Amino acid sequence: MTSGSVTERTDAWWKSAVVYQIYPRSFADSNGDGIGDLDGVTGRLDHLADLGVDVVWLSPVYPSPQDDNGYDISDYQDVDPVFGDLAAFDRLLAAVHGRGMKLIMDLVVNHTSDEHPWFRESRDPGSPKRDWYWWRPPRDGREPNNWGSFFSGPAWTRDPASDAYYLHLFSPKQPDLNWENPEVRRAVHAMMRWWLERGVDGFRMDVVNLISKDPALPDGVPRGDGPYGDGSPSYVCGPRVHAYLREMHREVMARYPGRLLTVGEMPGVTVEQARLFTDPDRAELDMVFQFEHVGLDHGAHKFDPRPLRLTDLKASLGRWQAGLADVGWNSLYWNNHDQPRVVSRFGDDGPRHRTRSATMLATVLHLHRGTPYVYQGEELGMANAPLRTIEDFRDIESLNHYAQALDAGAKPEEVLPGLRAMGRDNARTPMQWDASPQAGFTTGTPWLPVNPDHTEVNAAAAYADPASVYHHYRRLIALRHDEPAVVHGDFTMLLPEDERVYAFTRHHEGTTLLVVGNFTGDTVAVDLPGGWEDAELVLGNGPSAPAEDGRTVLAPWEARVHRRTGRGAGDATGAGRTADDPRLSG
Repeated sequence: MTSGSVTERTDAWWKSAVVYQIYPRSFADSNGDGIGDLDGVTGRLDHLADLGVDVVWLSPVYPSPQDDNGYDISDYQDVDPVFGDLAAFDRLLAAVHGRGMKLIMDLVVNHTSDEHPWFRESRDPGSPKRDWYWWRPPRDGREPNNWGSFFSGPAWTRDPASDAYYLHLFSPKQPDLNWENPEVRRAVHAMMRWWLERGVDGFRMDVVNLISKDPALPDGVPRGDGPYGDGSPSYVCGPRVHAYLREMHREVMARYPGRLLTVGEMPGVTVEQARLFTDPDRAELDMVFQFEHVGLDHGAHKFDPRPLRLTDLKASLGRWQAGLADVGWNSLYWNNHDQPRVVSRFGDDGPRHRTRSATMLATVLHLHRGTPYVYQGEELGMANAPLRTIEDFRDIESLNHYAQALDAGAKPEEVLPGLRAMGRDNARTPMQWDASPQAGFTTGTPWLPVNPDHTEVNAAAAYADPASVYHHYRRLIALRHDEPAVVHGDFTMLLPEDERVYAFTRHHEGTTLLVVGNFTGDTVAVDLPGGWEDAELVLGNGPSAPAEDGRTVLAPWEARVHRRTGRGAGDATGAGRTADDPRLSG
């Protein structure tokens, strides 16, 4: 066993936990200014406690100019007045702990705001903090290299005062910290310890696999006909990232053995790299967020959506299940503040099938091996927003893409469909608490319009309906807490070539679960293996169609979880056999 938050796989508390992400700006507004705040969160904690979640992940509440909605931090050790103050944070933390839950903070240390005192001081070429950021002189009168930003445009901005450029992989208002400088690392460690001493229970680490850059900052491979190159080989899982994370664990997390949860957001991470990051013997992180499965419906870029092929999803998630089966741990998610709503994306958000598809997607995801993450409103079946014109969008990524596309000659009607499908504003519309004019989110004017469907889709209505998405999530979470096979069972993919039905088994110490989900709006017949005809149905999402000729019939968007226990349970399901078991066919 290693010390700190990274522990042996069998006894880590977070393996049986469910995490709920709160985007504070959009969760609950206590003072009527139209922006969610900490006291608003505190006032709604019973919603989470009744849901059964174990951990609350709080997206950034630090002081910020809000260029990227809080992911541009100007002070790491305070609360932005728009959300409250440190006293409000302490009240929230005490209320979370008082309900038996834990709270983790968003840690954003790849970059700061350009209004952070560290960066302001670094603008002076003679400052001791000049080397806290990546400052470089011009190259032939232009940027030091050809890297492009994730938010469109170059990854460098010129500072006229010193005629030098600074690196920003995201917005120009988000300059990247230079982790090569040990003073930067010590300052980050001290800040983390400050929050942990205040009582927080861990961190979700924003784009943490980008903190190490190749100090040579070489040009990237050109991207088609565009002006910018792909610099990712020089900063995605860069040369010293493992050393930095081991040092962070040693200097921070190891001081709080057994208490913490650490999860690293890692765009571009591979299964092989994730095994290293999450191997408990290496003492780096507990788990990572990977992006492979949420890129499967992208075409040439994020805003070029294409239909999801279920076989691609199974191949991707199955590869991660197998890759982290013996070393490391998976995080499981469909939604977060950066992703469109999954019921609109991979399900059916129409009134007929919304509940069924939302609960099917939840069932399939939560029964995989790993720690599930629920994003606010997901448990209600919240859908994408009706964003009609560019004036309806607020997110910097979408606005920058739109401007760049129009500059390149595209027409608005060619760009808007992709923004509507994939834009981050979809996840950020206010939480839908009831059917009142502003959905119970605020008594004022919300910073982002409430989805008009809140009159039907809201928490108050969900509480009253035993068949609601909310109550299905409660049953899912209770199953994880009560059934060890959900947490510890091995994973065997079934029907890998079927484009309609997702099926797999989980087996642990004489108990086997069979999970099936129909990813279509059609009725589908499936041949289940022998021995499951009379097996216990421990969870389903609605009435099932009658069997036909010995075949199980799945209604549109239906999900089922069956359980067998005792001798031979594994043999009856295909557990332990290859993923293309011939006894299962769709």
